[in-house]
Amino acid sequence: MRMRKPTTEGGTDRLLALSDGVFAIAITLLVLDIHVPQGLDSDGFHEALGDVLPNLGAYGISLAVLAGFWRDHRAIFRPVRQVDADVIWLTVLGLGLAALLPFPTALVSEYGDEGASVVIYSAAVAALGAVHLALAAVIARRPWLRGDAEPVRDEFLYALDLGAMVAVFVVTIPLALVVGPAAMWWWLVLVPIKVWLGRKENAAAR
Repeated sequence: MRMRKPTTEGGTDRLLALSDGVFAIAITLLVLDIHVPQGLDSDGFHEALGDVLPNLGAYGISLAVLAGFWRDHRAIFRPVRQVDADVIWLTVLGLGLAALLPFPTALVSEYGDEGASVVIYSAAVAALGAVHLALAAVIARRPWLRGDAEPVRDEFLYALDLGAMVAVFVVTIPLALVVGPAAMWWWLVLVPIKVWLGRKENAAAR
């Protein structure tokens, strides 16, 4: 008989509140590096606007990443009625990585021509995805944490979704060491993957 680990009743709401706050702060921090200095002449102003474009691109990518993980985090916890120590520490670890993401985002926006920036960013996103995957696996393997509630998303398709993201960003690391910043184009492979998985999930829900 499998031993159940000690659980905490009502801890789900507190973890979700903490998670919402951390994701909101992390998203807010993304915009702090987007600014145009004051007191510029016309030429300097237009040059500064051009310099902002990489920042906006990095902001858009990280906003999509954080928003996706925030949505997935809430979907993971929606059926959860109680939490245990493993769920708590995995959640805290994931939130720590989410809060860290503005740093590699700034590296990519300011030093996007350096392969090391792409490596650090990819490692951060892959680690965040791996923690979410581990969290989803722990909750799936411990049905007593959910009670009678059913998962919000198809667990297998969700694992494929997260696994694909982790794999793509992990592959980016050695790719960036070989081809440099151009490795970021590899991230586009996630678009058709996510579209296909989204269609599969919608079909399964009917």
